[in-house]
Amino acid sequence: MGKPMSILPDLFLTFAKIGLFTFGGGYAMIALIEDECVEKKKWITHDEMMNVTVIAESTPGPIAINCATFTGYKQEGFAGAAVATLGMVLPSFCIIFLISMFLSNFLEIPWFAHAFQGIRIAVGILILDAAIKMIRKMQKKPFPLAVMLTAFAAMLAIDILALRISSITLMLVAAAVSLSVYLLKQFAGKEAAGK
Repeated sequence: MGKPMSILPDLFLTFAKIGLFTFGGGYAMIALIEDECVEKKKWITHDEMMNVTVIAESTPGPIAINCATFTGYKQEGFAGAAVATLGMVLPSFCIIFLISMFLSNFLEIPWFAHAFQGIRIAVGILILDAAIKMIRKMQKKPFPLAVMLTAFAAMLAIDILALRISSITLMLVAAAVSLSVYLLKQFAGKEAAGK
């Protein structure tokens, strides 16, 4: 027996709420997506959330929309993916559309300018919260920790030295290193089994 159709409105409303009340883009939304979809609704597991975050970061498109699409698809197939994605996109689209229609110099209005200064701080905290949650639930094995610390040190050095190296390059290097270690372990296992 399939899931009841009533989950489609729930998917739409959940992601519309996330899309409406989260400022700062995809990284700021990760904590809210995890809270709603993993902790409260149990639509996806934490491991799936970690995996979809990595995949969404590595593929074209905003990370939050990719997470919404994955979660919707897992629950209700194509219809769920479409509804969850629409829920995530529609609030932002409507807000930006209204701002562009009525407030051409939106950030020149002192009230909005000061409000957005505070919002920037809150966005930083949301991103930090998402990072801390992911680190806490990460496997505490030497190799993943070494990759994480090396990537963190590399990003810090790139920012401090103002180098033009994309974070995508770092992700590809980390993926290549992880794949190489996996293949070496597989090769070593076959060698040991052959003796």
